Amino acid sequence: MSQQVSPSATPKRLPTLVSKEREFSWQIASNLFVSFKYAWAGISYSFHTQRNFRIHIAVGSFAIALSLFLHLKPVEIAIIAITSGLVLTLELVNTAIESLVDLTVKQTYHDLAKIAKDCAAGAVLVSAFVALLVAAILLLPPLLALIMTAI
Repeated sequence: MSQQVSPSATPKRLPTLVSKEREFSWQIASNLFVSFKYAWAGISYSFHTQRNFRIHIAVGSFAIALSLFLHLKPVEIAIIAITSGLVLTLELVNTAIESLVDLTVKQTYHDLAKIAKDCAAGAVLVSAFVALLVAAILLLPPLLALIMTAI
């Protein structure tokens, strides 16, 4: 049985709401540059307010620098960079989820809010463990070989 859509439910043409002067985050970006500006604002916010984001940047940068120092293959460096980027991405998503949950529940406690925040944090933790495992698999053998030749 098919459902019929009433004429009032069909999408109507929306008026143009975006002008170049509007720069608030709740508005649609007027161009690609503004979209990048909003994205950078999110990264900057996370960097300035989230200790773990800064830690992940430091550890990821160290892992990439060490892989370059050890002359890993380009594909191995790319794998380390991708896993580091995944951790940073999930940290940004975690920050967004936490902010949205805080906005929704305000100063009250709710079991579902706790679950949402804990699961988002858990996603970051899983990705960090995977990144650590990848780094160990790719970096430890050449690092140990370098140490053995230095002894």
